[in-house]
Order: sequence, then structure tokens, then C-alpha cells
Amino acid sequence: MTENLAEAPLRDDMLPEEDDSPDAVPVPASLVPHLDQTAILLDIDGTLLDLVPTPREVWVPPGLSKTLNRLLDRTSGAIALVSGRSLNDIDLIFAPEQFPAVGGHGAEIRLSQDNEAVATLAPPMEKELKRRLAAIAKLSPGILLEDKGYSLALHYRLAPHAEKAIYAAVSLIRADLPNAPIEVMPGKCVCEIKHSGFSKATAVRELMTHEPFKGRRPLFVGDDVTDESVFAIMPDLGGLAFSVGRRAKGVAGHFDDPGDVRAWLAHLLDDEKAAMESWSYFT
Repeated sequence: MTENLAEAPLRDDMLPEEDDSPDAVPVPASLVPHLDQTAILLDIDGTLLDLVPTPREVWVPPGLSKTLNRLLDRTSGAIALVSGRSLNDIDLIFAPEQFPAVGGHGAEIRLSQDNEAVATLAPPMEKELKRRLAAIAKLSPGILLEDKGYSLALHYRLAPHAEKAIYAAVSLIRADLPNAPIEVMPGKCVCEIKHSGFSKATAVRELMTHEPFKGRRPLFVGDDVTDESVFAIMPDLGGLAFSVGRRAKGVAGHFDDPGDVRAWLAHLLDDEKAAMESWSYFT
């Protein structure tokens, strides 16, 4: 955390690597999961739901909540949303439905659909640090500030020209506070800052030690840089990772867009032959 501005990577240097070679992500039909032995883990923005100009404009397409509830039944509850959003925000998006979930990039876990208890795996970000980071939003009109409690996100989809200025300002704060336990996570038109020491991956590891997820084969679908920590641990858990919109390193297959993910999930509820046909088509 001691890098100065000159040493800080530019946004382009922080983009994930992709592998476009034809044999990079072979997906045989045998990867169609048996739902009674599988845990389905799904990122939200850019994976289940289409990306939109601002975080508050997301919407749940007709039929998706019904599909998720049916998958909950078929997997005996072993389906979870894995998001950078807080659990409260996730519940607002899918209201009146409530699903098992990992929220806040791994800061929160809810194990079951009807369980009000939430395991908190991280402290909220310090107020003074959050105040300094929040001030970056004043650099340009169109930068949207999102306070997630455990992290703070600066969205610049409406102000793409401000990208380098945002990362430069964050680097200056990190240089001024070298001991601050923070991690900068670049994403799709967003710069997000959270406490270090936890991630989606640490939370997924914890999730998989509890019923009804324990002993099942996890399948994780994600789209962004923040999902790569989960991609990386799937082999350790005997699971498989799939990316959306790009062929990310280390995944078993990819979907073109969230619509394909939603269609695949719906087809998993069909008979085995239909599921295998849909899997072969979408990967």
C-alpha cells in the first residue's frame, strides 16, 4: 500500500487478461450439472442482470425470480447470489424475494432464503477514509458515488473522461495513508475500494462449509475483475467457473451476455436432454 502516484498502474494495466484461442475454454456436454449434487453461485450485475448506466437502474427481467426459486427447490437451497452489493441492496433489487447470498464482496453471508441471521466477515470502512474517497466524486459531473458500507464505489459510466483522474486521486490517498488496509478493485466503468483481507473468494470458501452447500460441486458464473478471485478457487473446491461477456483466464466456458445466463438457468429446470442441448449451445 506504499506505492506513489508515479508507480501506480494505469487503469488499462489493471484490466484482466483474456484468452481468445479456439481451444481456451472447451466445454463438453458432460459438464451439465446434476442439480441434487450442485451448488449454483451467481454474480448479479453483468451476469444475471444487464449492465445499465447507473446502479439504481437495474431491473429484474420477468421470470428470473421464478427461475431462481425453482432452482432453490431443485437444489434443496444450494443456490446463492455472490455480489459486491450489500445484502440489503440485493434484497431491494429482488423484492419481495430474498435469496441466500454473499454481499459486500464477501463482507456478508446469508446461508438460506428464510434465515435473517447474517454472518459479517469484515468491519465497515473507516469514516474518515470513506470521506476522503467520497470527495473524489466531485472531480467531474457524472461520477456517481455508491456507499456500500463495507466498500465505496465510484461509477464513471456517465463520465468516462474522468477515469484516469479517479485512479490518480485514489493512488494519492493510498500514498498518504500507506497503512490503511484497503484494496482497489477496478471494474466495468467503476473504481471500488474496500477493506483488504476478505473477498468474494474467502466468502465462497466459507459458504461451501455450510449446509446445504457443503459437499456439493460449486458452479460459479461471473463477469468482472472482482469475480476472478472466485474463478481461481473453483478447482480447489472441485467446481467450475464460467465467465460472461469475455473468455476469462481459468474458466471452463463462457456466456455472451446475461440473457444467455438466464436462458441457461431456465433450461436447467427442463429434462436432462434439453439441459444438455442448451449447455452445448450457450458455451
